[in-house]
Amino acid sequence: MNRFLEAIQQRVLILDGAMGTMLQARGLAAGGCPELMNLEKPEVVEGVHRDYAQAGAQIIVTNTFGGTRSKLEHYGLEDKVYEINVQAARLARAALADPANDFVAGSIGPTGRFVEPVGDATFDEMVEIYAEQVKALVAGGVDLLTCETFLDIRELKAAVMACREYADVPVMAMMTFDDGGRTVLGTPPAAAAVMLEGLGVDVVGTNCGLGIDGMYELLGQMRDVCSCPLIAQANAGLPILKDGETIFPATPVEMTSHHDQLIALGVRVLGGCCGTTPEHIRVMRQAMDERGQQWTAPARRGVLSSRTQVVAVGPEQPCAIIGERINPTGKKGYSAELREGKTAYIRREAQQQTGAGATLLDVNCGAPGADEPLALERAVHAITGVVGTPLVLDSSDPIALERGLKAADGKVLINSVNGEEKSLATVLPLAKKYGAAIIGLTLDGQGIPQTAEGRVEIAERIIERAQAVGIQRCDIVIDCLALTVSAEQGQAIETLKAIRTLTQDHGMATVLGVSNISFGLPRRPLMSSTFFAMALQAGLSAAIINPKDQAMMDAFRSAMVLLGKDLRAERYIDAYAEVQETAPAVAAVAGAEPSIRERLAQAIIDGDQDGVVALVELALKDGLDVLQISNEGLLAGLEEVGRRFGANRIFLPQVLLSAETMKTAFARLRQEMKGEQVASLGKIMMATVEGDIHDIGKNIVCTLLENHGYEVIDLGKNVSAAHIVEQAQAAHVDAVGLSALMTTTLQQMQITIDALKEAGVKVFTMVGGAVVTQDYADEIGADLYAEDALEAVAKIKQMLHNA
Repeated sequence: MNRFLEAIQQRVLILDGAMGTMLQARGLAAGGCPELMNLEKPEVVEGVHRDYAQAGAQIIVTNTFGGTRSKLEHYGLEDKVYEINVQAARLARAALADPANDFVAGSIGPTGRFVEPVGDATFDEMVEIYAEQVKALVAGGVDLLTCETFLDIRELKAAVMACREYADVPVMAMMTFDDGGRTVLGTPPAAAAVMLEGLGVDVVGTNCGLGIDGMYELLGQMRDVCSCPLIAQANAGLPILKDGETIFPATPVEMTSHHDQLIALGVRVLGGCCGTTPEHIRVMRQAMDERGQQWTAPARRGVLSSRTQVVAVGPEQPCAIIGERINPTGKKGYSAELREGKTAYIRREAQQQTGAGATLLDVNCGAPGADEPLALERAVHAITGVVGTPLVLDSSDPIALERGLKAADGKVLINSVNGEEKSLATVLPLAKKYGAAIIGLTLDGQGIPQTAEGRVEIAERIIERAQAVGIQRCDIVIDCLALTVSAEQGQAIETLKAIRTLTQDHGMATVLGVSNISFGLPRRPLMSSTFFAMALQAGLSAAIINPKDQAMMDAFRSAMVLLGKDLRAERYIDAYAEVQETAPAVAAVAGAEPSIRERLAQAIIDGDQDGVVALVELALKDGLDVLQISNEGLLAGLEEVGRRFGANRIFLPQVLLSAETMKTAFARLRQEMKGEQVASLGKIMMATVEGDIHDIGKNIVCTLLENHGYEVIDLGKNVSAAHIVEQAQAAHVDAVGLSALMTTTLQQMQITIDALKEAGVKVFTMVGGAVVTQDYADEIGADLYAEDALEAVAKIKQMLHNA
């Protein structure tokens, strides 16, 4: 066993603390590149490492958080990736207090870009960027790699895959969550943990963002769905401004307050983030050494995820409902859309099936004449833009399958592999590489066995081969195959026997395409729903059905109550409490056709870039003018997006998709204006403050402000107070928005606001960013604080309207 992995089985290892603030205290200039100090002032970097090592840190983390090409190019250092990372690893190694028993961890941080469709980076490009850094850190001699402070689950996926492909060392991976328990893109701790464990990460957890109290809650959510060791790197409390200086108030002793609970939870690596010093680490190490550190990992369970949701699949869980409707078989309209590159049907079915009760969505894009790899990628992006339902990728084309796996946010289920050698050799490595679960079909080159025993034998073969490549039993779901009862009546019993054997004797999860049973018979829903209920009693774990089929969902919900998998019949009651038992069996009267204004608004809510231009054309044909279309249709939809975002019903990726749809609609409206200028609601200047090169949040605010009718002047990132004042005077702006992500650059906000006031620039000021709080905004005299982009738009609108 690797010596690091062996060590965390035996004891909790203490990792070091903050690096950036320590370097600033030792000469790093505001706005300077911390990683460049590895080359220009190696003795300073090694000195920080040595202080932490002497304080008791057993893992020293390299000074390479911003060591990717994307980050270094901000300083003109993109050609120094190898040199900087190799030197950083050597400096950390030289500082170890006990080289035989301590470890060097190579730090890998976010690039500052989002992966498409949320951002502009392709998945392959992101893997390539991280591969360059990983190879350099390995060349420098790191013992493990630690991916930290990530906000985007797909970017972290790319980083982890680069670690796994280009290094043979353990990997730790962490995301940063806000006090609402989600990342900026809406990912909760459980969804992050499921994806990371599927990818084979050795230690998962969280760093930055919160103090130890909030972090303990987040780690508990991870433990509920994963079995691997955890890591916690809390800030020394939440930052406050005192005498013009940003400080972190938690004392070293306060940082040890949850040690017993963290050990019980399975935290095997414990360190500090912003505000922690060698003294914090010294006290944490001493407190840990005084405690028993034994922990036994829980059994791993089968869980799937998306960016925002998790779904457990297994014999002990309620049956998962896999929506079957995103499949071109027998659907001419959908097949035509696939060939044309459209996604309206996909998005509509994703929403409708999820609303009807689907917990997973099967996605098949294999229509004749369609580019299946491109279509599957496009479908995954379209679905994740409108719902958070985890996906089942359904393709026999390995190229398409890999394209879909790259596009997916979380841990998906592959449909499918079978007992043939070609299938096993092709699909299983892809599943392992991308951390996916698999459906195993009980058929091989000889066809489908006629007996339950024959199908179980193929299942055992698939399980053995999957485990041989590192896929866990809990990530294998066996399809015992429902055959048409009208042609092979005796096979229904064999299918049920196979399900029961695999569930009861082998502890395996099972799945069926249930409706296959009734082909060729009258009243198919009756036959299918009856068979479904029998399969559920036999132990079926997942069913591929049409969730909009009332008879099937009635059978499912009733069976879950009767089988004790819907405790207190809560889900059953939620579904049927308002149904009138005595209502006559008459067709529902269709509601009124939505108006064109309502359809425009809905297009924005749905992110329907394919269809919004056609709706704008229709509105123009109906006599609506540009302002009516914009204000009464498009903006009404965007305001509803804001309400849903505020209620945590949708998250940032959906907001951005709606914003892009808005841009598409406005591009068409501008053609009608024939060069006329749109009246601006106000002129806003935005900037990331000096010393900070993070601008994702600021860019999102700019996009949404433009969509709401404001003129936006974006000064970019790392902007000095003097330049902001100069530009604000020259452009006569109404408001200035300032962003900061790093605790080390918070003070620049106050410097900038003071400079604006001293220069007599009469503007409203707004501040925001991951480390900014309302208290801090009040302290530095900002006019308003916004927690997120939509709140920023709402507050600016209110502020300028009331001015």
